[in-house]
Amino acid sequence: MKIKEGKQLSSFTKNDGFFERKFKLSENNTNVKTEIMAGITTFMTMAYILIVNPLTLSATGMDFGAVFTATAVSAIFATLIMALYANLPFALAPGMGLNAFFAFSVVLGMGYSWQFALTAVFIEGIIFIILTFFNVREAIINSIPLNLKRAVSVGIGLFIALIGLVNAGIIVSGKFHVGDGKLDGLIVKLGDVTSGAPLLGLIGLLITGVLLARGVKGALLIGILLSTIIGIPMGVTNVEGFKLISAPPSLTPILFKLDFSNVFSMDMLIVLFTFLFVDMFDTVGTLVGVATKADMLDEKGTLPRAKQALFADAVGTTLGALLGTSTVTTYVESASGVAEGGRTGLTALSTAGMFALALLFSPVFIMIPGAATAPALILVGLFMMSPILKIDFDDFTEAIPAFLAIIMMPLAYSIAEGIVFGMVSYVLLKTLTGKSKEVSPLMYIISILFVIKFFI
Repeated sequence: MKIKEGKQLSSFTKNDGFFERKFKLSENNTNVKTEIMAGITTFMTMAYILIVNPLTLSATGMDFGAVFTATAVSAIFATLIMALYANLPFALAPGMGLNAFFAFSVVLGMGYSWQFALTAVFIEGIIFIILTFFNVREAIINSIPLNLKRAVSVGIGLFIALIGLVNAGIIVSGKFHVGDGKLDGLIVKLGDVTSGAPLLGLIGLLITGVLLARGVKGALLIGILLSTIIGIPMGVTNVEGFKLISAPPSLTPILFKLDFSNVFSMDMLIVLFTFLFVDMFDTVGTLVGVATKADMLDEKGTLPRAKQALFADAVGTTLGALLGTSTVTTYVESASGVAEGGRTGLTALSTAGMFALALLFSPVFIMIPGAATAPALILVGLFMMSPILKIDFDDFTEAIPAFLAIIMMPLAYSIAEGIVFGMVSYVLLKTLTGKSKEVSPLMYIISILFVIKFFI
């Protein structure tokens, strides 16, 4: 509910006390009730991460329950910083895409341990804190061409959707014999969609799609929960020994498990840059996009307290690595809370409170099968596709690198390879067509490092 009249607003805020003083509610034309409901809405739209992140990282051998706790705790602390330090209505948690890169590229793809990946995330967080302190994060982001930024988002969306399809068994990966033997070695094919898990994934996709189309708040989370319930009679959801409430799983299996033995390797440099690259674009893009929708930008088009917001992201990432989870970032789902009227840190505070409550209901989240979370992954992939509408396909020096970045991520099953192909092709095409002035010095340096990596 949006209150426009000063007299009406005062009736809601005159008894708000601490919240009014701390979050400047009347100054932001809002009230406690609106902010709390907005925070709950934000949680409902992003709570799927409590299920999807442990499922994704557990593919590396990490303990599922411990990752659940790390996901919730890192979201609580980072969102509290956003609430109390930045006074902005944005929520944070381990990011989609970044967790996929962590699990499927760094660990399963490159063969490194999850401890190595956590170390890269930890170093990323420290670097972000330093860069934020000296106000240079925006400068680094500005050195990367806009079309390539958009392509990275789209490519990650396709990659996440593919992971969801594979998790549900709708798509089966591996080598397959086809026809008369002339075509062999296909990477993926359609699974048995009439069997339990794939069928449940398709049912969940239909349910969640209908909920989204009808504008239901928390459609992704509701879709996951309904799919889980449907999966019980189908034999996909395991309810043996289920309890509604219990203490959260211990963090011990993953707490402070860093590995600095390969910290000076070329692979660490590549991994670290990719984490930095993706997280910077994700966070800044989300902050600007959601703030624009909320009409929170100043007359110069900048976001007030942006430095504080980026600080929340940096500290959250550093703390998250120590707890045992992938990069923490600002969630685009914060837009749902903003749409409900959230304008201050009280919205974020409410979201953090909901994550704290979720810790008590860990059995509910842990019992949810991968087939039930697959629709959320697939549709989050859809959400990340929208920047493709803004890519300049008329200029081939822009279009080809963007296309390569997009297509190589799902086909190579690697976010890093998509970024490599996109950036290197961009530098080469611009240089060979007389447009080298459009390439920043930093782009040249990074591309040279990528090329060297191919020959090492």
